[in-house]
Amino acid sequence: MKRILVIVTLLLVTATTSVAVAQEFTQERSKQPAKSKKQRVEPSYAWSVSEPLGLQFPSTIDTLFLDYHRTMVPSLVSDAWLTTGNYGAPGQNQIFFERPLTSEFFMEDAIEAWMHDTHTMRFYNTRIPMTLLSHSTGGDKYSNLDRTQLEFSGNVNRKTQVGGGIDYIYSKGSYDAQADKDFTWRLFGSHMGDRYEMQAFFDHYNYTTKESGGITDDLYITDPAVVQGGETRVDNKSIPTRLSATHNHLEGSQLWLNQRYKVGFYRYRRDSVTDTIIDRTYVPVTSFIWTLDFKHSKHQFINTSGSEDATFFDHTYLGLGGTDENTRYWRLRNTVGVSMLEGFNKYAKFGFSVYGTHEVRRYTQVTDSITDIIYNVLPNGLDRVPATVDHSATQNLLWLGGQLTKQQGSLLRYNATAQFGVLGDAAGEIDITGDVTTRFRLLGDTVSIKGYGYFKNLAVPYLLQNFVSNHFIWHNDFSKTKRVRVGGELDIPFTWTNVNVGYETLNDYIYWDANGLPAQHVGAIHVLNARLQQGLHFKAFNWDNSVTLQTSSNEEVLPLPKFAVYSNLYARFIIARVLHVQLGVDCNYYTKYYAPVYNPATMTFHSQQEMKCGDFAIMNLYANFKMKQARFFIAWTHFNQKVHSGDAYFATPHYPLNPARLQLGVSVNFVN
Repeated sequence: MKRILVIVTLLLVTATTSVAVAQEFTQERSKQPAKSKKQRVEPSYAWSVSEPLGLQFPSTIDTLFLDYHRTMVPSLVSDAWLTTGNYGAPGQNQIFFERPLTSEFFMEDAIEAWMHDTHTMRFYNTRIPMTLLSHSTGGDKYSNLDRTQLEFSGNVNRKTQVGGGIDYIYSKGSYDAQADKDFTWRLFGSHMGDRYEMQAFFDHYNYTTKESGGITDDLYITDPAVVQGGETRVDNKSIPTRLSATHNHLEGSQLWLNQRYKVGFYRYRRDSVTDTIIDRTYVPVTSFIWTLDFKHSKHQFINTSGSEDATFFDHTYLGLGGTDENTRYWRLRNTVGVSMLEGFNKYAKFGFSVYGTHEVRRYTQVTDSITDIIYNVLPNGLDRVPATVDHSATQNLLWLGGQLTKQQGSLLRYNATAQFGVLGDAAGEIDITGDVTTRFRLLGDTVSIKGYGYFKNLAVPYLLQNFVSNHFIWHNDFSKTKRVRVGGELDIPFTWTNVNVGYETLNDYIYWDANGLPAQHVGAIHVLNARLQQGLHFKAFNWDNSVTLQTSSNEEVLPLPKFAVYSNLYARFIIARVLHVQLGVDCNYYTKYYAPVYNPATMTFHSQQEMKCGDFAIMNLYANFKMKQARFFIAWTHFNQKVHSGDAYFATPHYPLNPARLQLGVSVNFVN
């Protein structure tokens, strides 16, 4: 209840602020001469940033109504999404080329799709204040799913912008012991001056999820009559689960600040008759860059049932009667660089930067007395500790790197970054990544061809080497992992065709084995990924398709569905010239494979060879609408639940996906 009051208060404050800023903006415009009143207000735009130097790339403002319903279907995070079922629940992308690298704090990786960070952050320049407010809901009072999102941005002046946002997910889940809630809030701002630029944000998240451990018997989904004495109707909330008193809690913050000072000259424009200066433009030549990135995270795993704690997990090392443990992590990263900017004269065809990054990482784990457990007599029921792990550890790391970019020009653009580790555990690391894109006109449209690739020789994150908890303890000496990826993409807009083919070789790959422990595969694994996105359009009728083929040369270490498809058939039209409508049905399908199983204690997905998942379709009937500044949807998700091949809808073993449900959503863009 308190959280809801906080959200309502924030909405009211933001709406009031938006109106106030709009009135002030209007008053300022009314004071200007009549000629300036007739000038058109510049349109709003957005951009995202890349690390480590805060390079800017065009982005979008989220106001499109097409496929709006997809944002509330958990299985549609990707074309093959491994999930424990609930919205906002732990998951993993099974399209390997879309899966991010394992992070330094691996417990966060399972909720990466629901978090906000540097890669998802968007900055805005809004001449008129903008407030985006969205709310979606679904299910009944026992399984309701709600998500409220707010994004506000307003300009102080032409160069300076401030904003903030919240994202609140609360979902009880369709099955018992599955509820989760995630509250994120953030503040951001930017200043884009001639000489000085600044981009910054602060983000805080608080995530809690109940852990069911999966249902006790899959027959409740596949053949309920067998386990219910002939009764075929199932109360999903009454299906017994393996855990009932367990939850994970993740909390953390990130402060990111990027500053750039540009040195250059003024370029003047003169009147051809009087030779007087009528305009001047500042042309930057060189910039000096500093990026600060501070992040801290805490993971807490709690199980208040001693009996379930002992029976669910294979080992108990630190104490009986339940588990309550914390793992903490923080990092402080500073990057300084010098950049020669692109386009300051006709010979400066590209931008070039050199930089250095220093990072301090600190890890704190659950106990500092583990040696006593090793050498003393163990209490009855405790397993012997397999390794010693320090209670806390600090890493000092240093990288040197360079960046070559070309962001202007219609024919050729490219971006390449090379980074080399020189200090601490990062010594010997190599990370080279880049892409190049060319565009040309064909049949009145622009066709683009892109090549991309990387070479990575990276140290294994500390927590994969050293970890201690009540049920899992390891001390490893993994060597660096090597990854080489090459690929190409062809985009033909006038035929609605996009083809992307890539190939990757992984040497000494780190994975989670059948015991839920990190392991290193000695040798090479080869992954081929080919995706075709094809649209067919005739007047109001549209059929969009995404087909992915991927192969793994070692299915036990790196299991992947070989074939995944998302298909969307819809009609798009306008009613009374104001109401935009999209009516359709979409479908998500991927082939069977040995899907990784979820481990609640570490929030990881590990390999198994006992149960295959896949070969089912999730189909959704939907209607998306947009009228002026409002968009809304109504969807009957997974409506094919009871038809053939829909009765084994497990994305990961023993975790069924959501059954059929009605969902609604609305989003309003308050541009004042």
